[in-house]
Amino acid sequence: MTQLSFSLIDWSWHLVAVKFVTNTTKECKRTLHERLLRLKFDIEEQEIFTSLTAARNLLVQKAVRPLLLVEDSALEDFAGIETSDPNAVVIGLAPDHFNYQMLNKAFRLILDGAPLIAIHKARFYKRKDGLALGPGPFVTGLEYATDTQAAVVGKPEKTFFLEALRDLNCSPEEAVMIGDDARDDVGGAQNTGMLGILVKTGKYRAGDEGKINPPPHGTCDSFPEAVDHILQHLLEPK
Repeated sequence: MTQLSFSLIDWSWHLVAVKFVTNTTKECKRTLHERLLRLKFDIEEQEIFTSLTAARNLLVQKAVRPLLLVEDSALEDFAGIETSDPNAVVIGLAPDHFNYQMLNKAFRLILDGAPLIAIHKARFYKRKDGLALGPGPFVTGLEYATDTQAAVVGKPEKTFFLEALRDLNCSPEEAVMIGDDARDDVGGAQNTGMLGILVKTGKYRAGDEGKINPPPHGTCDSFPEAVDHILQHLLEPK
């Protein structure tokens, strides 16, 4: 999973709720949940909130027919959405579809007035063979070519974090984000009013903690270390 999770802390009742949030567009929520279970996570599918979910919600709200530039493995999360004769462009991570013909089709639709919806604008992500280009450069290219601005639904947008918090009845001031991306995870969460803890795993690179303002609430070597910090230092005593 591209990003790990954030822990949502209910200060008043001293309960700790956890929701996993991710910008990944490589797979649908069901597949992601199954993978987490194989990794021995004790997690329900409804505890996962993805940028694909946020994108689908926006499509329903706008009642548009998207050209979906996402991986085929992610299409399940858009089941039931009408895609014939598209009048909107949705772009996520789609290496198999990032070719001239498909991007030019998106370009022409946007020129004709179709809204450009970016699932997120991550500059890069971590693969087994190293770092790789994310959807951000392709979104930016379409913005430049069409002189338009994409509506971004994933991290680091405030609306993404607020929507993830909504069903937990938890305010941003009661929540902590743990993630390996200083800008999208920690910076986005802190701009929403949450605390952010940066972990030195995944896509983290040395010096990332100095690239956002304000800096992270804390920087930890691992996810378990970040959880321990929350339990030991951020929970108010009963």
